[in-house]
Amino acid sequence: MSRMEERADRPRSGAHRASLRKCLNGLKDLVWPRRCILCRKAVGPEGDRVCPDCAAALPKPFSGARRGAHYRRWASAVWYEDPVRASFLRFKFGGCCFYADSYGPWLANAVRQQLGTNYDLITYVPISRLRKRKRGYDQSFLLARETGKLLGQAPICTLKKRSFVKPQSRTLGLEERQRNIRGAFRVINAEAVQGKRILLIDDVLTTGSTVSEASRVLLKAGAKSVDVATLAAAPK
Repeated sequence: MSRMEERADRPRSGAHRASLRKCLNGLKDLVWPRRCILCRKAVGPEGDRVCPDCAAALPKPFSGARRGAHYRRWASAVWYEDPVRASFLRFKFGGCCFYADSYGPWLANAVRQQLGTNYDLITYVPISRLRKRKRGYDQSFLLARETGKLLGQAPICTLKKRSFVKPQSRTLGLEERQRNIRGAFRVINAEAVQGKRILLIDDVLTTGSTVSEASRVLLKAGAKSVDVATLAAAPK
């Protein structure tokens, strides 16, 4: 065996692997620099993916009059306006699923400040199996997962969405949205939600039709209460 083969065959230490990984990440950042998830300016190779200017401009978490029915309260982290809207569309449709790492702390902060953390269960509004297969991921689950990490609870999938439902973003009026979403969800396991105070996470709150229907189904299955937290809310 040659010296080169001996070196290749020799087990690498943890420090060596870490050093190699750092070099590879440095090369990657030279070719594909990390960019702010909001304004797209280049940011450092480590740390938050939001530049200081955008971070300073983020609003404080907020709530407001209930949109829809069945759930008790809601809170959101940011308004659904540019540059948040453009960022979210890249997250939802552009394959930028890693944005959830930055969105999660925003949403967790909104929950703590506006709703508190006295919940028995964290769940989320799912997309249909067909849409998840096409997209490759469920954006609401990613938000719930990253938020749950900071709130100390892993989210549980409690709902299933039927595939025949037309996306709410393609419907305009409140009545049309309500008709479209009616009957879209079913509870997977009623015993898992019975008597529970539930935090329901979704991506964007517009008319409230989707979270209202999801809350209705959860309450019908025996949930004690449902509060809603969304990454963003559309201005009324």
